[in-house]
Amino acid sequence: MTDVALERIETQPVSQRIPIAILVLVVLAAPWLIYPLFAMKALCFALFACAFNLLIGYVGLLSFGHALFFGGASYASAYAALAWGWPPELAVLFSVLVSAALGLLVGAIAIRRQGIYFAMITLALAQMFYFFCLRADFTGGENGIQGVPRGHLANTYVMYYFVAAVFLVAFAVIFRIIHSPFGQVLKAVRENEPRAISLGYKTDQYKVIAFVLSAGLAGLAGGTKAIVFQLASLTDVHWGMSGEVILMTLIGGIGTIFGPIVGAVFFVTLENYLAQLGSWVQVVQGVIFVICVIAFRRGIVGELARVLKRPL
Repeated sequence: MTDVALERIETQPVSQRIPIAILVLVVLAAPWLIYPLFAMKALCFALFACAFNLLIGYVGLLSFGHALFFGGASYASAYAALAWGWPPELAVLFSVLVSAALGLLVGAIAIRRQGIYFAMITLALAQMFYFFCLRADFTGGENGIQGVPRGHLANTYVMYYFVAAVFLVAFAVIFRIIHSPFGQVLKAVRENEPRAISLGYKTDQYKVIAFVLSAGLAGLAGGTKAIVFQLASLTDVHWGMSGEVILMTLIGGIGTIFGPIVGAVFFVTLENYLAQLGSWVQVVQGVIFVICVIAFRRGIVGELARVLKRPL
């Protein structure tokens, strides 16, 4: 019954081995082709965008407060590594647990609402957390947590391949979630929640679980980013970070597997090369984003998938 019902909503995707193989090769070769620190930043934000896309693209929930999980994990990872002297792997793992716990708390509160009300609740809770980080002693206030040690990952290339491993494992987890029976139920909820309820699914529970998974994966990105840049700051929990991940996902293609990755790389590259424009950066970015949205209504990867007639 459930398999038949879910197959009506979305057919089984065709093989994506070639795009995945290309992705793995690009990730492995990246530090030898471009500046490793730039590549690590791109991977961290690509993972963040993939985590956000899991929520909006496959459940249909728009969160304006995902910076809470990204930034909260960043502070948790930085504090564990600096104050407690934990190795970076344990610090990142701790940050994932913290972000997942925050996701459970926020999800339990916000999931009772839908649409713009859900989005505004997540934004309000994220802003509360921002001001908590601003005032709390352990966060360093406006200075943030600086000088986070990398431990045995001090070598740039060793650090890069650690980040690459984190990204690839997380991507594999997201891919498996999307194509699992659980992921099919999430798509059913996205397409027609009342029908999913009529089939006997407790949709609120599925949405909370998806929210926690998205928060935990966003925390994995934030915790890794803190180790890479040896810094956790208020920028990580600011509402602007939530806006940036929405743009990354929108540009790449909402509901696509590879879209958030392309969108994040595009965003980080644009931010890097436009930095010399000073105060004009946001103006130029805005114009470019408007052009992208008009030209690629399904996102870059979404339009490519339409042309190739295969899911990406």
